[in-house]
Amino acid sequence: MQNKAHALAAGLFVLALTGLLLLLGAWLTRDSGSRHVYEISTRDAVTGLQEQAPVRLRGVDVGKVSDIAFDPDAQGNVLVRMDIDEGTPITRETFATLSFQGVTGLAFVQLDDAGQPAPLLPPDDETPPRIPLKPGLLSKLASRGEVILEQVEQASARVNQLLSEPNQKRLTSAFDQVAEAAASITVLSRNLDATITAQFGPQRVDIPSLVRRTDQALASLQETSETTRASIAEIGQTARRLNAPDGPMDRLAAGTASLAHAADAFNSATLPRINRVTDDTSRAVRQLSRTVIGINDNPQALIFGTGRIEPGPGEEGFTPPGAPQ
Repeated sequence: MQNKAHALAAGLFVLALTGLLLLLGAWLTRDSGSRHVYEISTRDAVTGLQEQAPVRLRGVDVGKVSDIAFDPDAQGNVLVRMDIDEGTPITRETFATLSFQGVTGLAFVQLDDAGQPAPLLPPDDETPPRIPLKPGLLSKLASRGEVILEQVEQASARVNQLLSEPNQKRLTSAFDQVAEAAASITVLSRNLDATITAQFGPQRVDIPSLVRRTDQALASLQETSETTRASIAEIGQTARRLNAPDGPMDRLAAGTASLAHAADAFNSATLPRINRVTDDTSRAVRQLSRTVIGINDNPQALIFGTGRIEPGPGEEGFTPPGAPQ
């Protein structure tokens, strides 16, 4: 009888302890506040998402997934129902993505928005409002996987073509040519150093003196440049003064016009008169020349005139006075 009593007591104790644990679990998991129902309808796969999965808004737990099923209103869509705490700022710009916890592969619903002010999405437990689901990182990788694989395949083909045997030979030849060019450059550099040392070394050129002369030349060049700039400025001022209204250029133009007018008057009036005087003078000079020539030929014409002169004694044809004719 005692063994049966001990067994009964142990059984009652286990039942009481189990009941206490159930009550403690229910108390710990009880909802401390009211929640509202929101839904997500999507054609994307929700792999890794389970009921009671957390719902987070920017990393803060705001609810849990209460049910996952197919959407009766949209064939082929998955309907995810969420219980979200009252007071959660769900706006009309809020969207959901599936995120994964570490390396476990378990998914949770991540809520976010564009960060712009937007009106709140009012809750309605009878007709729950729906939040759009945007593709997450894995969904984007899956959708672009074919494109990525095709690009990888093209890149592999190009690499294989680049590493083909003819191209390898070309690359080897190019490397050899580069090595030869590097060797040539090294030799040239050595020769140049030797030439510079021979031509401009301490034995040939006094470097400090050369530097001082260079500084003096640069200073002279700077002074010349400043003088040239000053001369150019003075030339500019002179040109502005010459071209000023009623300035030397205007006066020179007026004098040139007056001179041209005087030349026209000289050509039209004075020059013809001078030509006539010149003609008269030329005739007078010719007459004077003939007179001078006649006097040279017959000087007696100054005394006896230009008529016939009777021959004198001893001259041929002389007839004494009183002689018979």
